[in-house]
Formats: sequence, structure tokens, C-alpha cells
Amino acid sequence: MSADYTNLPADLPAPQDDGTADHLAGMRLPAIALPSSQGEEVDLAKLEDRVVVYVYPRTGTPGEPLPPGWNDIPGARGCTPQACAYRDALAEFKALDVSVVGISTQTPGEQREFAVREHIPFPLLSDADRLLGNALRLPAFVVDGMTLYKRLTLIVEALAIVKVFYPVFPPDRNAAEVLAWLRDVG
Repeated sequence: MSADYTNLPADLPAPQDDGTADHLAGMRLPAIALPSSQGEEVDLAKLEDRVVVYVYPRTGTPGEPLPPGWNDIPGARGCTPQACAYRDALAEFKALDVSVVGISTQTPGEQREFAVREHIPFPLLSDADRLLGNALRLPAFVVDGMTLYKRLTLIVEALAIVKVFYPVFPPDRNAAEVLAWLRDVG
């Protein structure tokens, strides 16, 4: 039986704020170009818009099993519902002049496959070498031999991180939470 990646199980454990993202607010984005699901490289430090950067562990692939114990890792499950929520709210972000970018440690090929399968119209960036993650000291965890990012969302203005959402739970409500914050601050 294959896993259903589009819906979240009701009994997922909620992640706790462990303080590992406390240093991010106020940091500037480093000049690091990452491969995009859209074929080009994207350097976040060259983006001039207000940008939502949502960071996620990894998306599931139909027909492939989840890593062992995936549903028991607080905050791990829910990458597909989170990405689809951003996809579905993209017009609202554009109306606020906000760009959206997703980042994980998955390979460029995995990011492209997911973007095509789920019709994700914004860039999904591959930080497979963890260049951005190391530069920003992004919170991470290890499962099944993979180092993956903990789920968080950054609001970037003038290349500086002005807001950090961490931990993010439930992930399928993250886009709505970010939109509400953006509307409140104008």
C-alpha cells in the first residue's frame, strides 16, 4: 500500500521550539546560487522582492516508502500539503508583491519531479550540498542516513530575514499563517 502524501494523519506529533532558529531573525541572506526546479540557478541574495522562503525536510514520492519512523518525527510529515497550500495561495502572495520559494536538501531532479507532479509554479531550490543551510545554520535532523532541514519559514525583505516561523505546525496551514502575518504588517 502506498502512502497518501496529500493528507496529514490526525495523530502527528507537534514539534517544539528548541531554540535552533532563534539566531535567524536579522540575518542577511548569503550570496549562494542554488539549482531550481525551473531549470535555472537562483541566488536568494539577488532577489529584490519581499520573499517567503519555506524550508522543508523532503517530499514523499508515490510508490516509495517513507523513511523509517517518519510519522513519529515531530514536524517531518507534511511537505506535500505545505507546498500545495503555497501553490493554491500563490495569487494572494502575488497580490501582496511577495515571491515564494521552497528549499530542501533534495536533489534538483527530485525537486523538478515534485514540482511537475504537484504543479508547483514557483521555484523549489535544491540545497543538496547544504551550502545555504550551513551558512545560515538552519536547524536539521538526521533520518535514514539523510541530513534534512527542520521545517521553518522565513520572510525576507531587502535581503534580511525579518520574520521566522518556527516550528511550523501543522504544515498545511503555514501559507495561511504567513499570509495573515503579511497582511497585518502591511
